[in-house]
Amino acid sequence: MGWIALIIIIALIIAFCAMSIKIVRQSEVYIIERLGKFHKVADAGITIIIPFIDHVRSIVSLKQQTLDIAPQQVITKDNVTITINTVVFYRIVDPAKAVYEIQNLKRSIEYLSVTSMRDLVGKMDLDSTFSSRDMINDKLRAILDEATTKWGCDIDRVEVQDIMPPADIRDAMEKQMNAERNKRAAILQAEGERQAVVLKAQGEKDAAILRAEAEKEAEIRRANGQAEAIRKVAEAKAEEVKLVYGAMMKANPNEKLVQLKSLETLKDVANGEANKVFIPFEATSSLASLGAMKEIVKDEKMNKEE
Repeated sequence: MGWIALIIIIALIIAFCAMSIKIVRQSEVYIIERLGKFHKVADAGITIIIPFIDHVRSIVSLKQQTLDIAPQQVITKDNVTITINTVVFYRIVDPAKAVYEIQNLKRSIEYLSVTSMRDLVGKMDLDSTFSSRDMINDKLRAILDEATTKWGCDIDRVEVQDIMPPADIRDAMEKQMNAERNKRAAILQAEGERQAVVLKAQGEKDAAILRAEAEKEAEIRRANGQAEAIRKVAEAKAEEVKLVYGAMMKANPNEKLVQLKSLETLKDVANGEANKVFIPFEATSSLASLGAMKEIVKDEKMNKEE
């Protein structure tokens, strides 16, 4: 009998220790009640409770949690019924409030988000709901965060996953989008054609300018070449005159020979291609003498006829 009693006592001690020692996991806390009243929040690690006096009321997770709210029908300001579904990301920061201040935290957040969504979207038209999704997310998060603070909960973010208008509205929107695409395509095509015409005209203009400049440059070069040729011919004639003059001076000519050579030179110059003829002074003297001799001969012939 003694051994049986000892075994029973040892078993009771082991059972008492097992009921007294609690191991709390990481990112979790235990809400401990003593005699039905809140006693403490047990953090991660080993915690000791008194069996039959202390009781673990709830195990609360401190991780960020998600709440996927079922699609809800919402009426916009322009009386269009759309379907919106959202996701709420929240985290419990005060486990005691999350347990004792609200009966069901998740369901309360869901109800609050649905009513807030209907109130917010009901003040917007259909087009604004599509273009202002970020604004809707921010306002919903602010409304929910303010309302859930007393429940020991922080709303990190709210995401509107999808906005579904009715089928007829979707068809009308698709037709409008197709019309806008066709309009933009036509505008781009017209702009491209106009740009092509402008570029072609600009290219023809530049080509005409280049051709005119090339012709002008060619004319200038031809004129310069002709002027250079005339200059070289004149220089050659002048050199020839210098040579003739030098030869005559070496021969010590008399006055009649000089006049005769001047007339020959004048004849060659007159037969040249130059536009202007410069007659030496000696040549003009010879021409004057010849003119005088012609008049004398003419007078003699007239006297003989009389």
